[in-house]
Amino acid sequence: MTARPSHAGRAGRWPAFLLLLVLVLAGVALGDPVAAGPAPEPVPATPPPPRPDPAGEGALARAQELYRASCASCHGQEGGGSQRGPSLIGVGEASVDFQLETGRMPLDEEEASAERGEPAFSEEDIDALVEYVGSFGPGGPEVPEVGPGDLTEGRALYLQNCAACHSSSGTGYTQVGGRQAPSLMETAPQQVAEAIRVGPNLMPVWPEEALDQDQLDSVVAYVQELQRLDGRGGADLGRIGPVAETVVGFAALALLVLVVRLLGKRAP
Repeated sequence: MTARPSHAGRAGRWPAFLLLLVLVLAGVALGDPVAAGPAPEPVPATPPPPRPDPAGEGALARAQELYRASCASCHGQEGGGSQRGPSLIGVGEASVDFQLETGRMPLDEEEASAERGEPAFSEEDIDALVEYVGSFGPGGPEVPEVGPGDLTEGRALYLQNCAACHSSSGTGYTQVGGRQAPSLMETAPQQVAEAIRVGPNLMPVWPEEALDQDQLDSVVAYVQELQRLDGRGGADLGRIGPVAETVVGFAALALLVLVVRLLGKRAP
């Protein structure tokens, strides 16, 4: 007679069964991901940041080279100035552009006066230098924009504020002490606007609070009108002014009458 298994034997099989079940479930969880489902799509790599513009790097290097060769000996390597020249920190881009565009800087000789001449640099080099020097420090006016202005308003503002130095005709005057207020006959509109904003040499500064943008445009427009009128009506007299020109005209007429009388007396 075969003996039936006891309850204790059946109970001993449960731990082994549970252990086998745990191992099977663990194998499913840790097994080949292909069997568990499709693999996730790969995440695209983040693109590298754009490289700096080579042209911009070239312009900066060119500006640094020009500054060190032509400006640093007087204004310092970092624009802080020296015994030979003032600081350029905070002067503003308009001041730098005016000095370079009118050929006043750089000076040929240290003791020479800053007078108008041909620019020493090309337009591209001037733009690069203006941006480079402007990066020395904030402050100063930016290069002004020039728009159409009102000639009537411009004439009134010019005669009130500019004619005393530059003459009513824009040809300039010799000031007390021998200083010369330059002629405006060859000054470009942008340069007129920059001079008004930065006040080069002895010229007063006219900020936005004293002369707003519309008034600035009007003065520039009137200076352009003076340039268009320059030389009309035959040979001029340097545009020294209507009163002086009238006196010279009468003197020339009197001289002509005298010459005619002398010639008449010598005739047979």
